[in-house]
Formats: sequence, structure tokens, C-alpha cells
Amino acid sequence: MCGIVGYVGKEQAAPILLDGLSRLEYRGYDSAGVAVYSGRDQGLNVHKAKGRLKVLSGLLDGGAAVEGTVGVGHTRWATHGAPSDENSHPQVSRSGKIAVVHNGIIENYGELKAFLQGQGVPFTSETDTEVVAHLVEYFQKDGADILTAVGRCLRRIEGAYALGIISADEPDRLIAVRKDSPLILGYGDGCTFLASDITAILRHTRRASYMDDGEAAVLTRDGIQCYDHLMQPIEKEICQVDWEIDAAEKGGYEHFMFKEIMEQPEALRRAVFPRIRNGEVFLEDFALSDEYIKSLRNIHIVACGSSYHVGMVGKYNLEKMLRLPVEVTLGSEFRYMDPIVDEKTLVIVISQSGETLDTMAALREARRRGASILSIVNVVGSSIARESDQVLYTWAGPEIAVATTKAYTTQLAVLDLLGLYMSRVLGSMPAEERRAVLEDFKTLPEKLEKVLSCKDGVQYYASQYFNRDSVFYIGRNVDYALGLEGSLKLKEISYVHSEAYASGELKHGTISLIEEGSLVVALGTCLRLFDKAMSNIVEVKSRGGDVLALTTESRAAEMAKTANGVIAIPDAHPMLLPLLGVAPLQLFAYYAALMRGCDIDKPRNLAKSVTVE
Repeated sequence: MCGIVGYVGKEQAAPILLDGLSRLEYRGYDSAGVAVYSGRDQGLNVHKAKGRLKVLSGLLDGGAAVEGTVGVGHTRWATHGAPSDENSHPQVSRSGKIAVVHNGIIENYGELKAFLQGQGVPFTSETDTEVVAHLVEYFQKDGADILTAVGRCLRRIEGAYALGIISADEPDRLIAVRKDSPLILGYGDGCTFLASDITAILRHTRRASYMDDGEAAVLTRDGIQCYDHLMQPIEKEICQVDWEIDAAEKGGYEHFMFKEIMEQPEALRRAVFPRIRNGEVFLEDFALSDEYIKSLRNIHIVACGSSYHVGMVGKYNLEKMLRLPVEVTLGSEFRYMDPIVDEKTLVIVISQSGETLDTMAALREARRRGASILSIVNVVGSSIARESDQVLYTWAGPEIAVATTKAYTTQLAVLDLLGLYMSRVLGSMPAEERRAVLEDFKTLPEKLEKVLSCKDGVQYYASQYFNRDSVFYIGRNVDYALGLEGSLKLKEISYVHSEAYASGELKHGTISLIEEGSLVVALGTCLRLFDKAMSNIVEVKSRGGDVLALTTESRAAEMAKTANGVIAIPDAHPMLLPLLGVAPLQLFAYYAALMRGCDIDKPRNLAKSVTVE
């Protein structure tokens, strides 16, 4: 969700803050603001604006109009209070000497606001964040310094938060605090940085550390001092970030989403090739022992959004490979369903950012019940990665577009590799078949390149159907799971109403939605059920619906006899076909959104990393 950038150094802060915020636009936001200390006479110079960052940047002449070398910036996605200049961050204290930027939610802000109002403190916004600014100032009334006051404040507030705090009385430092919302510290030459995502500061430094829950930090030009939840000094490990800056730029493509769709073959190579050695899966530093794997009674996959759809495909594949029961649960539901997990349960947590709050909460609940946690994430050092017993990184590189593409593909590839590894340990899959799958795995990037080279055909179909009011995706087995992701992609970036249904459920009510001109995307890549897929297409056609079908090259001609249009993908092992089939669905959603004039990389009301419940 919202983005935070902070800077303490020798250069003008405002241009650096605005540049960093521009690299966080992909997270989703509706307003932006900066607070910069501009000297004793001016104090904190706070500027905020509703709308895109370019509005704020225009007001500040790209930052040149604001003097000062210490500051914080923020892009906000509204939770408490509608998007407005008043509700934008930074929020300031009554005296104007303290400014706060905040990601997350202060759950007891109503109680705290009532207390502060009882002390005569006026409020100028509807936000929960304003409570923090006033509360810190309240705790300074006995002359306490800013860090002490922040510590007192933290003992009163409840919820999830990442905070950046600047005080005009102590203008040579920034305060950073983290609980259940990501914050990264950056180390430069004569300067330090604060950010909610490494992409915001990568242009200035590659040396970073990741704050843990309950920690605070004081940033100065000379360095960063971190503190634990008891405000005792601690040392943080400094990591070297090896992402290239160009990886977070568009590289000539019109949109990040399209760039990331086209990057999928290379992302697959990074995720898969280092993990196949001598015809078997090799997982470096894998901590789950063979004895533990053999003791498992069940597997539970927990994820949200597209990662949940990865889990849906994974359930079919893992159960077939391992002959163990696999349950897939939304992260937002896991804690509230009294899940049946214990020490003989492996909980697989999937998240692109590694910071998804619902998924993080589910992880902690599973751990409390005794389960071992294996996470599949993209961001090294993220919260989920640090709290897991075992981490498998997707190595997809930075994903900027809100709608995930290469993260989905690499998550699914890594999950399949995990299943193949465990099947060898369990002896649940014939060695010949396992090795055959791995040989086919090596060909996937090339086959995916072939799929993407036929993008013009997908664009043509999008031009035919982009103006439909509703689109339905149908399929069986892994095709149903794949349809869930295709439907989500279409609705989240084109705003077309879209639903995915298991084909066998058509006659149980959903076929009543099909009428003359309805578009149905029929998935027929699960070849052992191909005849049933054809029967469902006939059903839809008989009700006047138009059918756009997705199947393999070997079945395309047969499918074309009935469907209005066919998109074909190369044949591959059945378990791997969803890795090829998702790309045309991503492209269809992209082109439909493009033709509808939508803001593809920043779809309305959505954010890249969901860090509130």
C-alpha cells in the first residue's frame, strides 16, 4: 500500500524524496506529501496534494522550491478519511513541530483521539495518523527528547504501522518505527535513508538493512542506530542489494505490466535452472530434513490474491505428486477458521512482497499451533522470509505493476519444484516420470517465449471482446484454478465484471448467466478432461454465448470446430501447462484494459503490497 521515503544528508532533501516516491507509485496511492526541515526560521515545510505525485511535484518545482537536507515523504492510499489535501501525509502536531508519515492502521485511534481532544488538542484531519503526531508531542511536555516521546507513544498505540517521524526541535535526525509493516534502512556516503521498499532508494545506495517488528531507528548523516522493543541499542546486519536499477524501469515498454509479462521466460530461467542438477531438484541450504518430510500428515497452503491462485493450481499438482492431502486457504480467513494444523503439518506461505499482512498473521497462527513454515517469496529479507523455517526465493526481480504476472509464474514454478523434490524423498512418484517432468521444465522458458511471440493474436481477440460487460472463465481441475487467475487479471486492470467457474457447475445455476453475446473464456489445457471441456463449450454456444478457447497446439484444430476463437499453447507435461497457459490470459487482460483506456500499472483502489487487514 502506501509508500514512505526519508532522507538525512547534505543534499537538498525534497528532490530525493519526490524521486523516491515516484518509484513507489506502483504500490497504489491517492495523494502525496513531504515534510522538510527548512531552517530555524521556517521550521518544518509541509506540502501535500491530493491526486498523482506529479501534482505535488509541480507545486514544488520538482523539489527545488523547498530548502532543507532532512525530510520525509509519503504516498497515501486512503483508509481513514477520504482522499484530500487535509488527510494526506505527513500529518503534523498542534505546534507544527512534529510531522509523521505512516503506513498501516492505528486500531485504537478513536480512544486516543478522544483522550487528546479532552486535553484540548484540535484535529484537522480524519486520519488515524494524526493521533500519532499529537501523542508524540503530548509525551514531550516534560521536556523529553523525540526518541523518548516516541517510545512512550508506542506503548499506547495498537495496530500495524511503519512510522517516519521528524521534529523541528531535533532536525538532524529522523525516527523510524516498524510493527507489521515493512521498513528498510539505507546507508549512503554521508547520508542515510528510510523507505518502505528498496526500489525507492536503490539509485542512491545498495547497502540496506531490514527492520524487524518492534524495532526503532534513529537516522543521522553519520549513520543509523537501531533499538529493540525495549529501546535497547542493537546492531543490524547490512545487506548488499544486487538488483539492477534498470530492472525497476520500463526499459522502453509502455507499461510495467507488459514489460513484466515479457520478462517471464527469463524469470523462469532464474527460478528453475539453478535448481535442477543431474536430473533432480537441488534446493540449496534446504533445512527440512527427509525425516520431517516423511512424517508429514498434510500440507496447508496459505496466500492471498494471485498467490492464492498459485496455491489452487499447486493443490492439484502436489496431491498428485505426493499423495498427501493439501488444503488451500486465504490468508485473511486462516486465523478465523480454527485450522487443523500441528507439528506434522507443513504450512506453505506464498507472497510476492513477503509483507502481506493477512498472510503474515496466518503464518504466526500456524507457528503457534506447532506447524513448520516454508515460504515462497520474491523479496529477500522480507518479514515473511525472516519468520519462516525455510525460504524458497522466486528470484523474479522487482515487480512494479500492481497486477502480478512474473511473480505468479515463478511462484508456481518453485512450488512445482518443491513438489518434485518432496516426491523423491517420499518415493510417491516414479523416478522416470519425475525426471521427465524436469526435462520438460528446462524447455518451458523457450516455449513461453513462443507463446509471447504470438501476442498479436491475443491482441486481436481483445479488440473483439474488450467492450463486453461480463466475462466468464470456465475450466476443470487445473483449468478451473487457472481461470481464477485469468478472471482476476481482467477485472483488476480493465474493471470488466468477470467470474471464474468450475465447468461442472454450469448446470447447477451459473449457466443462467449466459445469454446472447456473453463472452466465455473456456480453458481446455487439462487434456484428460478435454472431451468434457468440449461439451461445456457446446452448452455455452447453445445459449448464444461467444467462446474464446485456450488449449494446446495438439487440440487447437478440434477446439476451433466449435469455439469462436482459439489461443494455442505448446504441448508440455500436464503439470506444467498452467505455467504456459497463464501468459495468454495476462495478455488478454492487458490488451483489454489498454483498449478501454485504463491506468494499467495503477488500477483504481488497488495497491501492490496489502499491509492492512
